[in-house]
Amino acid sequence: MNAEVLTSREEIIAEMVQSIRSFGEKYIAPFIRKWDEEQYFPIEVFKQLGELGLMGVLVPQEYGGTGLGYKEYINAIIELAKFDGSIGLSMAAHNSLCTNHILMFGNEEQKHKYLPKLASAEWIGAWGLTEPNTGSDAANMRTVARKEGEYWVINGAKNFITHGKSGNVAVVIARTGELGDSHGMTAFIVERGTKGFSAGKKEDKLGMRCSETAEMIFEDCYVHESQVLGEVGEGFIQALKVLDGGRISIAALSCGIAEGAYQVALAYSKERQQFGQPISKFQAIAFKLADMATEIEAAKLLTFRAGELKDAGKPVTKEAAMAKYYASETAVRVATEAIQILGGYGYVKDFPVERFFRDSKLCTIGEGTSEIQKLVISRAILK
Repeated sequence: MNAEVLTSREEIIAEMVQSIRSFGEKYIAPFIRKWDEEQYFPIEVFKQLGELGLMGVLVPQEYGGTGLGYKEYINAIIELAKFDGSIGLSMAAHNSLCTNHILMFGNEEQKHKYLPKLASAEWIGAWGLTEPNTGSDAANMRTVARKEGEYWVINGAKNFITHGKSGNVAVVIARTGELGDSHGMTAFIVERGTKGFSAGKKEDKLGMRCSETAEMIFEDCYVHESQVLGEVGEGFIQALKVLDGGRISIAALSCGIAEGAYQVALAYSKERQQFGQPISKFQAIAFKLADMATEIEAAKLLTFRAGELKDAGKPVTKEAAMAKYYASETAVRVATEAIQILGGYGYVKDFPVERFFRDSKLCTIGEGTSEIQKLVISRAILK
């Protein structure tokens, strides 16, 4: 990459970051507590983010997207998550799962039909892999699709689905072969309003409370064969590749949550007076801040490295897992220490660190638990 292009890219990122900060101060920050308490999914905010080009960051311009890379995408998620983790989560899930699955494996007709609507946030996307009894063990999913003429008939349920109720279109992975067969699953594009496709229970969650999480239910849901993504039987293999990008998203989300909590703790430590001086002057507090800042920097380096490999089209499974694992655990540690620095004020809702603390825990679970990331990493290094 030549210097002129590099400068241009850095300028784009700087402009995007400033735009997100201005947007967040006006349209997110004043409402976060209310949304969190009411578990309100602010769909209007995502429509506005679509106007800013943030709901199709990775989508090429020919399909209505912004046409940027993972470096820009990671920065965007971090900045949104510094305001609110759940806004960052929904933006990331929309981009990296539903939209990215269609971008990676859809045919030209599917891309031209769905990507412009998703990139503009005219439509919100959902992605269905997890089921009530199969989280990490996705190869044994119970949602099945059987062929009837030109149609596939889907029966089953998906849970813990971001935008499972409000999403206009979902990419759904269903079993079309034998249980346990990694080549026995197929991905389908299913539009809201399709007969037999409905929303189930909306989850009442510890954190990420203004990112909607709900069931998707399929009861004799007829989907035309033109809605198959890629080849029949390749849905699970596709999902693993999609999750590589998804884990970079969660790593970025973790970095943003951690940085948000750290910034609150840093500012508080400079203002809070005890024994005649700011508490930041005490080594116990200063060392906590030093650890937090160092871990955040390390997490960001791992995340941007994974993004760099993804942009270059290189294998990224191990690096994405490392970034997601380290960054998510860092978010939990940093948010915990932020509460400790604020003391009693960290435990009340007048300060945002308790929300960062609640939001951070999801990052160690969603899109593969920390234990699954260690499994992915260990398999890669022991090959």
